[in-house]
Parts: sequence; structure tokens; C-alpha cells
Amino acid sequence: MSGYRNTSRISDRRTGPAAQPVHWPRVLLAGSALWVATVVVTFFTADSNLVPTIVLLGSFLVPATVVVWAYERHAADLGPDRILACFGLGGIIGVLGASVLETYLLSPSVWMYVGVGLIEEAVKLAALVLVCRRLRVSGLRYGLVLGATVGAGFAAFESAGYAFNAVLSVQGLSLGDLVETEILRGLVAPVGHVLWTAIAGGVLFRERRAGRFRVTTPVVVTYLGVSLLHALWDSMGGIAVWLVARTTASDWQRALFDLGHMPDPTAEQVHLYTFYDTAGLVVVSLGGLLWLRVLARRDRAAPIPAQFPSAPA
Repeated sequence: MSGYRNTSRISDRRTGPAAQPVHWPRVLLAGSALWVATVVVTFFTADSNLVPTIVLLGSFLVPATVVVWAYERHAADLGPDRILACFGLGGIIGVLGASVLETYLLSPSVWMYVGVGLIEEAVKLAALVLVCRRLRVSGLRYGLVLGATVGAGFAAFESAGYAFNAVLSVQGLSLGDLVETEILRGLVAPVGHVLWTAIAGGVLFRERRAGRFRVTTPVVVTYLGVSLLHALWDSMGGIAVWLVARTTASDWQRALFDLGHMPDPTAEQVHLYTFYDTAGLVVVSLGGLLWLRVLARRDRAAPIPAQFPSAPA
């Protein structure tokens, strides 16, 4: 037990030496410039060989930037090797596990999104435990950063899949759909997988004792909570359609909707759908951010835990 650090606390200051450089703005700016340049060159040259570059840059840029920010500000003492392992190995393990379980356990139904949330949050936590089982640290701060890193890796690889599907169309390669998909997923990446797994990982590491991960009541409740946020996020499009149908549909539209058919929406209904969908995603995001803020405040206010001599991971 004496080899494990249990002194992690959330701090407003960056960890590590005061002179440590800040790299995340450079990562974001340089990556954005390269992505835009690649899109422009592809547009004018129609060179399909550049499409994988657009997919990879666009899918990994925002998640990687968030990880660099979190690492530099809150967990520089962990070392980059552990962060890279959580991002790469954790992300790949997560998407592979989710793909297998969702293929064989889920079927189209009203509860499908709940199943997706439960499965994907479970596999990300499992990946976090697997990658960090020998890491000799505990506490909320480390869990938040490492959980966010696994979530970012998952988001990056998942976004690459969505981007690949978006570029394929019956007319050939669709650069416009690819760019739109990557921009939208990049904007929401920090408040999606990154945020949910950060919360779950923070509580998991906070409940860790003597280097052992424990399935305690707070861990289970947190897992179910972030899975619910995940399910609400994924199902918001369907919820928005239902709200539009219940508040503005005419009798014939409502009859078709009840029979399982989607009637042609009016222009007003299209705008209302966009509003409901966007508002719902904002509410879910704010709920996750508020939860994270409460965790951080409670961590600052809690009594300082017993400290043990630190040892290398």
C-alpha cells in the first residue's frame, strides 16, 4: 500500500514545473490549419488519396487537444506514456468492445439507446481499468484526466468511422458531407465521450484503495448516471421528432406517425425540430458539466486523505 499515491486533488494551477510550456493551443491551431489546407487542396485537386488525411486530422484534432490540455494542467506528473496508452489502447479497446457487444446484444427498439449507453460506458471503464491497473495513483484528479483520455480516444476512433461513412455516397465521394460531419463531431466531442468517461473515471479512482479498483455504490451510481446522459444524448433526435409531432402535427400527420410512418414535415416543423434537438443536447451537456463541477468542489472541500510515499508507476 505504501507504494501508491493517494494525494490527488483538483487544482486551478498546472502541475509540474512552473516553466513547463503550454502546448495545447499550438496543437489546436496547427492541426486546424493543416485540416483546412488538406480540405482546400482536396477540393481543388479532387485527389481522393487525401481523404484519409482529412478523416484522421478532423477526427483526432479536438479529442487530442482536450487530452493535451488536461494533461498539462492537471496531470503532468503522470508522464506522457500513460496518457498515450489511455488514448490509443483505451480508445481502441473501447470501440472494439462496444462494436462486438452492440452487434450481438442490441436490436432496434425504444430501449436501444439505453443499451448503447450502458455498453459503451462499461467498455470505456473496463479499458481504463485494464490500461491503468498497474498505475500507482488514486484520487479524483487522476481519474478525471485518465478517464477523459480514454473517452477522447474512443471519440476519435468512433468519429473516424462516422467520417468514413459520411464521405461515401451513391454519387461517389462526398467531401461536403465529410467536412460537415467532422466539424459537428469536433464541436461536441468535449461534452460527449470525454466528459462522461472523465466523470466515471474520477469517481472510480477516488474510490480506489491500495491500488485496487473497487465497485462501490458511488461507482455504480456514477456509471448508471453517465450511461443515462449518454442515452439521452444519442436519443435526442428521436425525442425531438416526438416533441414536434405532439406539439405541432396535424391530425393526418399524427395518424401517420402513430402508424409508424414519417410524414413530410413543414418548414416550421423542421426549424422546431432543430431547436428541440439542439436545446436537448445543450441541457444534457450542461448537466454533465454541472456534475463535474460538483465533483471538483467536493474534492477540494473534503479532508486531506492519508498520504503515502510515492513510487514510480
